[in-house]
Amino acid sequence: MKTFSFTPDVLSNFPEAIKREWVLTNGIGGYAGSSIIGAHTRKHHGYLIASLHPPVERYVVFSKVNECIRQGADAYDLTTRQWEAADGSTHYEEGQKYLTSFSYDGLVHFTYKAGDITITKTLAFEHGKNTIAIGYELENTGADATLTLTPLFNYRVHSDGSTPEDLVFDVTQDAQTLSLTPSANPDITIRFFASEGNFQKNETIYETNMQLQTEINVEADCIDNNFTPYQVAVSLPAGCHKKLSVIGCIEADWCMDAFQTIRSEYDRLDALEKQAGYTDDFSKALVVAADQFLAYRQSTGLMTVLAGLPWFTDWGRDTMIALTGLTLATKRFDMTRGILTTFARYVKNGMVPNMFPDEGSDPLYNTVDASLWYFYAVDRYLKYTGADSDYAFVQETIYPKLKEILAAYENGTDFSIYMEDDCLIHAGSGLDQVTWMDVRVGDWVATPRHGKPVEINALWYNALKVMESLAVHFQEDAAAYRTLADKVQASFCKKFWNADGGYLYDVVDGDTGDASFRPNQIYAVSLPYRMLSKEQEKSVVDSVYEKLYVGCGLRSIEATDPQYHGIYSGCLAKRDAAYHQGTAWGFLLGGFVTAYVNVYGHDKDSIQKAYALFDPVKKHLSDGCIGSIAEIFDGDAPHTSRGCYGQAWSVGETLRAYTEDILPYMEVPDEDM
Repeated sequence: MKTFSFTPDVLSNFPEAIKREWVLTNGIGGYAGSSIIGAHTRKHHGYLIASLHPPVERYVVFSKVNECIRQGADAYDLTTRQWEAADGSTHYEEGQKYLTSFSYDGLVHFTYKAGDITITKTLAFEHGKNTIAIGYELENTGADATLTLTPLFNYRVHSDGSTPEDLVFDVTQDAQTLSLTPSANPDITIRFFASEGNFQKNETIYETNMQLQTEINVEADCIDNNFTPYQVAVSLPAGCHKKLSVIGCIEADWCMDAFQTIRSEYDRLDALEKQAGYTDDFSKALVVAADQFLAYRQSTGLMTVLAGLPWFTDWGRDTMIALTGLTLATKRFDMTRGILTTFARYVKNGMVPNMFPDEGSDPLYNTVDASLWYFYAVDRYLKYTGADSDYAFVQETIYPKLKEILAAYENGTDFSIYMEDDCLIHAGSGLDQVTWMDVRVGDWVATPRHGKPVEINALWYNALKVMESLAVHFQEDAAAYRTLADKVQASFCKKFWNADGGYLYDVVDGDTGDASFRPNQIYAVSLPYRMLSKEQEKSVVDSVYEKLYVGCGLRSIEATDPQYHGIYSGCLAKRDAAYHQGTAWGFLLGGFVTAYVNVYGHDKDSIQKAYALFDPVKKHLSDGCIGSIAEIFDGDAPHTSRGCYGQAWSVGETLRAYTEDILPYMEVPDEDM
């Protein structure tokens, strides 16, 4: 895949460099991540955040490794961190001044030059295991030297911090392996292995007061502490060129050769790229990014989609929206079947689950749109595959659930979801938040949208047409679906069209329309089955482009609205107030690009303009989380990325729209970034 590289001019500026991050995932919910200079800035940073019950129960167990070189009278401390002194002042250890490059190519690489020593450090996961491999390539062109490694351990939920009092372990050291059993969980053992070196007890057993800048930015508790019981001294004789394997894991079995793990992970990523079949840099980068959200769920024995990194788990709505890009555009069709099967098993009262909680309790069903997006995902699956066996799978496993969903929506189900006399879908009441604009703080509902939301009814019509198509294919009577769809279209066009503004109302309650200009209307133009006239579709697309498009996404409300918040920052309450009130969302770009092409066609000029819509996203891949696409962006320029640094539906919808709406219609250079 494309390599994203950064040189000392970027890496030397501590406050700016920590704004760029990296992440690796292990396919079972575990992950690793930090800034590109190695200083942690989040509670969610660490070399091994292990998933104890895949893909959930994620714990920081191995925070990082600090390196120091001694050569003669000279010492070079490569430690990079921000820390808080007793008086509350902020200080920096700036080992990044020895960092000559950072690069990401699906794996992460740090290269340091200190005195006569060059160190290249590569991190890779043993896929499917809570095992992180660190491969050190070491070269000494001068006198004898020593490399000292200080591993930092922890045991905490990945959204919490630790105090020294929390960090109590039973520690043993045998040969080249250090084993730590946390008193908080005697059922696991954290292991640290170094292929060579002398293990020495550390006089200072805690690294204290690590200050996390991102937590400061969101007005949260910003201090973490780590346990440092041992150091490992590795000799670097004059003229040596050697490799050192370091492993951190909670597994009983692990590969002791970090470089074998690195090769295996490169082979796996290369196979994913070849399977997807794209040759341009942008598509290949997104194929690798897509893989980061796909994880094994132990409770079902099948794959699922993690909605966002680093903190979200699997959400039904996000999964169904992201699935086409993550698994169909990448030609991982068996995985698509598994995910569709997983959610089919949990349909309840005609509803696809919205969330599988970390605690392992019952799924939550507080969503009106996940079930309707499920129809879309099934339809796209068949459009990408289309073999008789695929239709047989849908007929046996999925089709009965689709019937169940339609009956529940027509006759009424939970959360005030029901079909009104005009054949449109009503959803939500009271404190319910059942659309994707779902913020609620106590008894305050930020964007209630109770009534008949525009995208829900666009999805409702699309679902009915999908069922009509399936019924015809399965040689069943499709008349009822066709008739109901026609009634939905008539009511939708009559009640949602704002003739004065030339766009769609966001919500209709009774016969009253909410004229707030929001992006939800774009789905009335982007979905496969649509209801508006060509003139109306064009008016919607042009208006959305003018008022909401900001490069990497669409604003959640226009900037002239009194409710608009241009910056998403501060404490949770401040951020929640802005979340759907001006903040731009990355996933909406996919629907917008598709709507644009639906309106303007596939001639050369239109496709070139649609292609240019992705330019800001290509630039963003070198900002924020390298190689991925963030959840949200400030509505105000410069549209800084916020929220999850990598979001499944942002990546999935970008890859889907790019590969469906652009690549088939133009020749894209292999190096297009």
